[in-house]
Amino acid sequence: MNLLIDMGNTRLKWAIGNGLDISVGLPVCNADIDRDSLFQLWQAIDPPNQLAISCVSANQLFGLVLSVAKEFWPTANIVIAKSEANRFGLINSYQNPEKLGVDRWLGMIASYHRHQEAFCVVDCGTAITVDVVDNFGKHLGGLISPGLTLMKESLAKGTENLSLSQASHPFGLANFTDAAIHNGTLSAACGLIELALKNQPDNLQLLLTGGDAETIAAHLSKSAIVDPDLVLRGLALMLFEQP
Repeated sequence: MNLLIDMGNTRLKWAIGNGLDISVGLPVCNADIDRDSLFQLWQAIDPPNQLAISCVSANQLFGLVLSVAKEFWPTANIVIAKSEANRFGLINSYQNPEKLGVDRWLGMIASYHRHQEAFCVVDCGTAITVDVVDNFGKHLGGLISPGLTLMKESLAKGTENLSLSQASHPFGLANFTDAAIHNGTLSAACGLIELALKNQPDNLQLLLTGGDAETIAAHLSKSAIVDPDLVLRGLALMLFEQP
């Protein structure tokens, strides 16, 4: 049994892995993470043979999770995921492969392992990342934009009279400010994705992951597969097919 940990900018997600099968646990907000909260999270699980960790969050938080893992399971092998030049038939387009966000890399290897054809994977989290891969497993590059909440927060912080609201509203032109902000940021996210797909083949498979994936997918003109656990699946694959 393996423990898979995805440390994002906002939340820590985790799953128990048995081969490529995963059982996802309850996520926890980064602001709520301390030794006691991690103990409550993992006290009931069997000691894992291996831990695989993907981390794009603060170094301090990573250090805490790593020290707690070593304290709880001193004999477990700990693997820290890193982006690579190529793996599982996928070719990284970055000149410095390790500079590609590891969450993006893991999402791509999970997607390519599943589909073995051209795809676009969009992570709709704190940031929105868009990555396109061709039929031969070559990463063609990507885009990064603020996520829905960051867009709303920038408006609230950068203007005098706009407040931050997380309420949802019917999509379309709005006649009051909260709805206009909600629909404007959602439209920006959808426009980013659809512009990225504009010059790609029609049969390109679109996959969305991340906390806002369902919300954004519902308003795209192209149908998409929503999988909130792509990064965890990438970690499972990395352990399952270690060289």
